[in-house]
Amino acid sequence: MGRSFGRPFRQVDVFTATPLMGNPVAVVLDAAGLDTTTMQAFARWTNLSETTFVLPPRSPEADYRIRIFTPSTELPFAGHPTLGSCHAWLEHQPDAATRTEILQECDAGLISLRRTPDGLAFAAPPLRREGPVDPALLPAIATMLGISTDDIVAAAWADNGPGWIAILLDSAEAVLALRPRDVTRSLGVVGPWPTDSATAFEIRAFFPQGGATVEDPVTGSLNAAVAQWLLRSGRAEAPYVASQGTALQRAGRVHISVDAEGTIWVGGGTVTCLHGTAQI
Repeated sequence: MGRSFGRPFRQVDVFTATPLMGNPVAVVLDAAGLDTTTMQAFARWTNLSETTFVLPPRSPEADYRIRIFTPSTELPFAGHPTLGSCHAWLEHQPDAATRTEILQECDAGLISLRRTPDGLAFAAPPLRREGPVDPALLPAIATMLGISTDDIVAAAWADNGPGWIAILLDSAEAVLALRPRDVTRSLGVVGPWPTDSATAFEIRAFFPQGGATVEDPVTGSLNAAVAQWLLRSGRAEAPYVASQGTALQRAGRVHISVDAEGTIWVGGGTVTCLHGTAQI
């Protein structure tokens, strides 16, 4: 792996204003010179859902570029790493206080970010795959979630990179009652809270990793994809707030809004929990 260098490092909690209640991401700043093998090894060592590496941009339009790694693979895009990396990059910039709009480069392309009253927000990237799920898949999905096929109100592809299939249940309580097992696909499950509730929807994200079923605390890519599905199908109106992480004793809050041009924005709080130097 070559000679080690001290590099600025942050661990940022995302989709929360309260430390330890969101979804953490590890961010290595000034990552130029690190090769893919070293990045993957460091991401495996942090053992967080994602670790990012901030690099000089290739596009002349972008402010910076990131590479995003899980403990086992590299991703073209992910939501909470996008917000956490932008938060860390802004902390590292001398002119951060004057920055209201940021352009991030990643393998999925250029991602626009901006400051909002609810925290940093990113523009939802286009879906790579959308539309109805083959009904023949629904019995297997229901079995993974431990429910009946009749419990599924609607299902659609909502893939902006991680391969999400979105599943709508009839209530937030039904979502929180799920006890999934042997999940072999990336599944995002959503259910509405009563209209007088503080949040509009409860969301849970499940995916396979190392032969186990993993639940993500708060998932920006899923919320971005689900928002596109819910809004375009008339099942939701913006702005709205989704809660996620409840089943994991987190309190993630994802703010969804739509601007005058029709762009869907996905935002939330970000807070630095660890600040130091990574010797890699």
